[in-house]
Amino acid sequence: MSITITPLTDPDYRPFSRRLAWLAAGDHPVGSAYLRLNSKPTQQHLAELELAVHPADRRQGIGTRLLAAAVQGAADNDATTVLADATVGTPGDHFLTARGFTVGLCLVYTRLALADLDPRDLPDRPCAGYRLTCWAGAPPEGLIESFTRARAAMSDAPVGDIAYGVEAWDVERSRHVAEVVAQRGELLETVAALDEVTGEVVAFTELVVPGDGRGDAQHYGTAVIPSHRGKGLSRWVKAEQIRQTRTRHPQLAGLLTDTAATNHAMRRTNESLGYRETHQVNRYHYLIS
Repeated sequence: MSITITPLTDPDYRPFSRRLAWLAAGDHPVGSAYLRLNSKPTQQHLAELELAVHPADRRQGIGTRLLAAAVQGAADNDATTVLADATVGTPGDHFLTARGFTVGLCLVYTRLALADLDPRDLPDRPCAGYRLTCWAGAPPEGLIESFTRARAAMSDAPVGDIAYGVEAWDVERSRHVAEVVAQRGELLETVAALDEVTGEVVAFTELVVPGDGRGDAQHYGTAVIPSHRGKGLSRWVKAEQIRQTRTRHPQLAGLLTDTAATNHAMRRTNESLGYRETHQVNRYHYLIS
């Protein structure tokens, strides 16, 4: 069967990115590649690749041809780094390694099974000098500025050997994230710790819940401002979020999160709360010469 690689028009445009697409097909589709180009001023060098070939049609060079088209597409749009994720030990993992991609970061995926959780096992001791608050959707106007500063604290999270560039956050972007989640029909719920003296957000954790309250919810981000670390705030806000989630969404099955393998502090926090590893993903990068 003769295979043709055809570029497609992809309507998936977003405020900070757009996507290119290619289809591999003979008398039927056998594979595809999607390349998301980043338009943020500090991250225009990045392109994120998703590539798939039907198992029955592998080992015929189709993936290699799709990859070549995507890398050329990245170069044509002035991207210099192509990122791709592959679950450790899968064919995709071996494929990327064999074609010159380098592991820049390993992510550990974990899940908290809510049905197996005994609420009495959750820590309930407050952190002195702080109080908790929560909200759904965008942060309240009185907290959105300090929340945005706390959100920026995630910029020092471990990223391995990948040069992501500066992740810029402002108030409008904080609002936009909540709007995007709502447009998808999902719920964005946040628990935050406030400094009792200043009233500002110094730690938070976010959770995106399916609109029907079933299945698994996904953590978006957890951060603590550097000057407030080492006091147990991340564990405190996460434990409170688990409690609230069980009450608000009794039919929810579990909570999902992913953490850099080298982020030992957050991994210990998650493990202490009952999260258990499900798999690991290698994040590869390829530098276009």
